Amino acid sequence: MAENIGLVIQVQSGTSLIANNATNDISVDEIKEEIKFIFKDCKFQHSKASNKKKAYRSLKQIISQEKSLPWPSNAVTYSSISAPPSFLPAKKYSDISGLTAKYTDPQTKLYYAMAEEFATVRNLPSDIIAGYLSLRGANNPIG
Repeated sequence: MAENIGLVIQVQSGTSLIANNATNDISVDEIKEEIKFIFKDCKFQHSKASNKKKAYRSLKQIISQEKSLPWPSNAVTYSSISAPPSFLPAKKYSDISGLTAKYTDPQTKLYYAMAEEFATVRNLPSDIIAGYLSLRGANNPIG
């Protein structure tokens, strides 16, 4: 039982060549000669106008240029990117490990994620606890 398999090849001019395996209307060599790659634009020319390096501007230069231009008050620029406050509560991270913390020590107010960290938090001296709280930006409830 012979199957009739057709092959359609599109050439650059927009016409299609149909090669039928059963009838062998066109040979494989003829198809290879007729194929033009569609993805390549024959009109494209890579321009090498000059040997100058492209001058890149730093963020500071871009910001100073934007400040000198007359912008409307509601325009978004590099120096005016702001977001509205989030309605979601802030995530809490463990002061010891940095993992997501579910628990807070009521004595020291440090966040912790696991029972092992709780034991570590309870054994810390008060100056270390004050350092952790100051890094987090929390007020120091201990002396």
